[in-house]
Amino acid sequence: MKVILLGTAAGGGCPQWNCACSLCTAGLPPRTQDCVAISADGAGWYLLNCGPDIRAQILGTPELRAGPGPREIPLRGVLLTDAELDHTLGLPMLRESGGLPVWAPPAVLSALSPLASIVDSYGSWLWSSSVDIPGLRVEVLPVSDKRPKYAVESGGPWVVAYRITDPATGGVLVYAPCLRSWPRGFEEFIADASLVLLDGTFFAPDEMAGVGGPDQLAMGHLPITASLPRVAGRPWAFTHVNNTNPALDPASPEHAAVLAAGASLPPDGTRYSL
Repeated sequence: MKVILLGTAAGGGCPQWNCACSLCTAGLPPRTQDCVAISADGAGWYLLNCGPDIRAQILGTPELRAGPGPREIPLRGVLLTDAELDHTLGLPMLRESGGLPVWAPPAVLSALSPLASIVDSYGSWLWSSSVDIPGLRVEVLPVSDKRPKYAVESGGPWVVAYRITDPATGGVLVYAPCLRSWPRGFEEFIADASLVLLDGTFFAPDEMAGVGGPDQLAMGHLPITASLPRVAGRPWAFTHVNNTNPALDPASPEHAAVLAAGASLPPDGTRYSL
C-alpha cells in the first residue's frame, strides 16, 4: 500500500491567513490542510478527506496528476472521517471528475446533502457509508460525536477512524486525525498497525488560550500530551497539526518531546510503503 501525506495541518493550514502568531510568522515550511492519498497498486488512488487545498495538493503530487489520456485521472474515490469544512470543501473542486464515490458515516452524509446536491449536478457521484476499495480492506471505528458548527442534527457518530489493510503485504494504516478522547476499542483498532496517523492538532490542553480560542476538547481534539504516554516507542506520526502547536518548530522542546516518544511530525509530501 502506497501512502502520501498530501497535507498535515489542521483547518486553515500553517501559516493561517488570518493569524500573525509567532509560528505563522516564523518562516517555517508551510503545511496545507490535512489530506492523505492511498493506493493498493500505485495506479488508482483514494483520498482520505478532501479539503480546500486539494487542487494544489494534486498538482504538487506526480502520482495524482492527470494522464496519460487528456482526461484520465488516477483518483478513484474519497473517504471522509467527518463533516468538518476543512475535510470536505475540496469535493466541489473535484466536480470535473465526472463523479466519484464518497464514503462517510450516515450523519456526515446527511449533513453534506446540500453540498452533495451541488456536486451531483456535475456528474454521477456515489454517496455511501459502505466502503469498497479494490485490493484493500477497510474497517471503520466511530471515535467521536463532535458535530461541525453548521450541522443541526444531533445524531452520530460524527467522526470515525479508518483502519486500512493491504492483504497482499499485511501492511496496516490507521488514520485518526480527529480524536476527542482515547475511545473505547481504539487500542485494539491500532494493534499491529504499520503506521498510525494520529490527531496532533494541539500539543497541550491550554494552547488555544493564547489566541483567545475555545478549549481543545470542546473543539474535538485530544492534545498530544495526552497521547504521548500511549505511544511508548511506537513509530506513530502526528498529523492535522494546528498553526498554534509549538511542536511545529523543529527547535522547540515540544517537538523534541514528540521525537523522544518515538513518534514524528512528518511534513507535507511524506511517502510510505506499507
